[in-house]
This record gives sequence, C-alpha cells and structure tokens, in this order.
Amino acid sequence: MFHVPGADDVLRGTLLHMSDSKALAHWLTHNPAGRHLAARFVAGEDLDAAIAAVRTLNDGGLMATLDHLGERVTRAEEATAAAAEYVTILDRLHDTGVDSNVSLKLTQMGLDISRQLCLENLLRVLKQAQAIGQFVRLDMESSRHTQDILDVFAEVWAHGYRNCGIVLQAYLHRTERDVEWAIELGCRVRLCKGAYAEPPSVAFAEKHDTDANFVKLARKLLEGQLYPGLATHDPHIISEVKSWNFATSAFEFQMLYGVRPELQRQLAGEGYRVRAYVPFGSDWYAYFMRRLAERPANLIFFLTQLKDALPSHHSS
Repeated sequence: MFHVPGADDVLRGTLLHMSDSKALAHWLTHNPAGRHLAARFVAGEDLDAAIAAVRTLNDGGLMATLDHLGERVTRAEEATAAAAEYVTILDRLHDTGVDSNVSLKLTQMGLDISRQLCLENLLRVLKQAQAIGQFVRLDMESSRHTQDILDVFAEVWAHGYRNCGIVLQAYLHRTERDVEWAIELGCRVRLCKGAYAEPPSVAFAEKHDTDANFVKLARKLLEGQLYPGLATHDPHIISEVKSWNFATSAFEFQMLYGVRPELQRQLAGEGYRVRAYVPFGSDWYAYFMRRLAERPANLIFFLTQLKDALPSHHSS
C-alpha cells in the first residue's frame, strides 16, 4: 500500500529541504526579525549568552548540554577552529561551574573533508574534556553520515575515551541494531526521533511508527542500564516512560531549549533528571529550520511574529 503524504508531511519535507538553502540562510540570518525569532530556540550568538542561559536553566533545576552550532564545514581551518572553540567552551564550563556538558557534530569537526582530520579534532576535544571530568556527546546527522559517525565513535572508544556518548534516531530502520550495538559496547545513548529529510527506504514515513519505535528502544536502553537520555517532548511517551517505574536516577529526559519549558520544569519538580539542549552561535539557520519542521505550531508562531516584525506599508 502506498503512503500518501498529508499536509503536515509535505510541509515538514519542504522546510527540511529549505534548511539546505544558502540564499534563505543568508537572508534570514542577516534579518533582525529573523534573529529575534530564532532566539526562541537559540541561546544567543556568543558563549557569554549561552552560559547565562545555562545558569537560568540550572536555577530552575535543569541540567544543560551546550551545542556550538555549525555543521558540514568544507575547509580544514574551519574544522580546526571549531575544535578550538569547543576547548574554550569546556574551559568556561569548568571555570564557571555551571551544570552542563557539550554536544558536537562530526561534520563540524571535518568529517566531510577527511576522517583523519575529524578524528584529530575530536580527540583534541575529548582529551580536554577528560582532563576536567567533562562529557561530550556526538550528535547524529543525516543518514548518509550515520555509519561514519558510529565508526569514528568506535575508534575513540577503542582509544579508551569513556567520557563520550552517541545519539541514535528512532525514525531510522537501522536503529534497533545500533541500540543493541551500543548496549554491547556499554556506551551512553541519547535517543531522539530524528529531524532530517530521509527517504522511506531508510526511515519510517509515519509519525506513529517512529513514536512506537522510540518507546520500544527507550525500554531496551533502560533495561540495558546505560543511563540513556530520552529526548522527547511528547507527553504520551513521557507518561509511558514514567509508568515503567525505573529509578529517576536511571535516565534523563532531554528536551530542546525553548520547547515546552513549562513541561521541563514540571518534570524536574517531580524529581526527574531533565537536561535542556542549548544551541548557540551565529550558524543557527539549519537548526532553526529543523525546529520549524518538527511542529506546525512553531511555523505558525514564526510567520505571525515575522509579519509583526516586518515594516508595514500604508497608502496615504
């Protein structure tokens, strides 16, 4: 039976493809209204703003993960600079004492340029993180990068770095065996649903299939005792996880900065560990577009605010 995409599917696919548009990225990132609206999901363009956002989250009982936005760099010097920035971020986290770890993308470390360059940059970050007792999460990207990311992770794991973990995406057909691999390896996993445009050959086309797989894999990770990060804002999935009665110290709920903050505070108030994923930096366009694609309400909010922010023209 053929899948007939609904309006939400078409809209989501369109927004995800728009996330690759350099022309739109240039227009929106240089538009004051665009930067103002992105602030809902992005904690500023510099590290000081990000640290301030983390302090506020900590004051509300939440932990954080800092992500310096950027991906798919094409020049070696950009990748090297990104690694240096993460060393600086780690040092600032240590100096300020805020409760946050870091998350990074391997294409930001140079994966598309050279695997060796990427590995060298990643090891530089991991070495500094290890020296100060910090944890580094390797973000997942589009499916064409999945195996390469897991291979690089396996390599640094074999080097003895245990202060790192991976992200696995529930919408990919392959993820159940990747979860089994992670359990056997003994590494920590952030389980999310996935936010890239993927064909039906590699990813579930229907949201309810992704949701069901998320619940199945979350249970498997908890039973594997890996202290997973369960990244979801879905109240039904959260209720299901809570009903399993695992110790609150056995896992974290993880949510995005600016998305359902009241739910984040509520869960923390109930004694659950909650970590907010806090992106910052000037290269926020692709991340912002993926957030719009996730929920139609985000797009409606954006268009309404953009209309109000643009100058009006009245005929006299």
